[in-house]
Amino acid sequence: MGYKNDPRNRGRKNFRNGKKETANFSNRKKHTAKGLTPDSFIRKADPAEATAYMADRLIQELPVHDSIISNLRKKGYEKPTEIQDKTLEAILEGRNLIGLAQTGTGKTGAFLIPLVHNLLRKDSSGHVLVISPTRELALQTDSEFRSIAHGLKLFSTCLIGGTSVRRDIENLRKPGHIIIGTPGRLTDMVRQGALDLRRFTVLVLDEFDRLLDMGFAPDVNRLAGGMNRRSQTVLFSATEDRSQKKIIDELVENPYIVRVRTGNISADNIEQEIVTVKDGETKMEILLEMVRNDSFEKVLVFADTKRGVSRICRDLKRGGVTADEIHGDKSQNYRVKALESFRNRKIKVLVATDVAARGLDISHVSHVINFQQPRDMESYIHRIGRTGRAGAAGRAITFVN
Repeated sequence: MGYKNDPRNRGRKNFRNGKKETANFSNRKKHTAKGLTPDSFIRKADPAEATAYMADRLIQELPVHDSIISNLRKKGYEKPTEIQDKTLEAILEGRNLIGLAQTGTGKTGAFLIPLVHNLLRKDSSGHVLVISPTRELALQTDSEFRSIAHGLKLFSTCLIGGTSVRRDIENLRKPGHIIIGTPGRLTDMVRQGALDLRRFTVLVLDEFDRLLDMGFAPDVNRLAGGMNRRSQTVLFSATEDRSQKKIIDELVENPYIVRVRTGNISADNIEQEIVTVKDGETKMEILLEMVRNDSFEKVLVFADTKRGVSRICRDLKRGGVTADEIHGDKSQNYRVKALESFRNRKIKVLVATDVAARGLDISHVSHVINFQQPRDMESYIHRIGRTGRAGAAGRAITFVN
């Protein structure tokens, strides 16, 4: 029986010939995840509405140190992104700030560029603490800092789980102007007396909504509370959760707020659709059929559990698809190597838990596939934000039973 005539394939995209068949969801039971229905994951891309932001100034016209500009130009920067352009002066002036912008818009550079400049000032005696929700994001931020501050005699230390505690303690004895880390390891270093929070004057919470949502609120409060010299707090994220307003108000006083995009809708330039899984077929059969198609060039698959990630990765490999996995039980070295293989297209599919959904710099992801429905809209937004980055077109597919 041919693909189109097989009744199991009604209501599902024909990935063999690229044609899309009409799905009638009105007679189907709506499966919910915290109030989300399948319709929540359907949205036609509307690139016509997505107009590229063009800053009125070039990188060389930014009011920052000439050496920073030189390093940025070496990195290929020509103009600041919208979030960078609209937050620069406020951070340079030492103001508290909340910045909201979708993934792939340069939020890391938005806080690092002005903070590196401020660290170079002759009257600067403070240090910067950056708290990240995941190891990968912390490492990415550290790498970005080193490239922006290259040759400026500014030093960083990255503190994350899965690495040597003894080596971290030794690194903290060296001169350091910026400490970047995950809440657990930072708290551990404070507990052991290796990290003195009183030396820090600037606090950056990167992806702050996820920090709080992942249960790091107590650690964040302890770390912020120990910074008795704190004079500036900067919070960046891609989404805005009203339920977290109280704790945010306690962390940052009278902030300058920049909203480059609203925080509760998904990107307009991402084509979003669902695939129904009917009786008699499995998600893995459908997934294998998809990723074997040449149009699925670089695919990020999300699953809810670490065991589920490993099972999907194993089955993909058995089906002849190059794949790897990242989740919390993998060592940091393994996770770094898997990400590099994915970035460099040595593998076609990367399977991950939500550890990969936040802030990672993975360019040209053609498809994001949710093997299960995300638990809430914030998780969904961050997952699909791995594709369609910085205005590029993207595809997101969610499996629905």
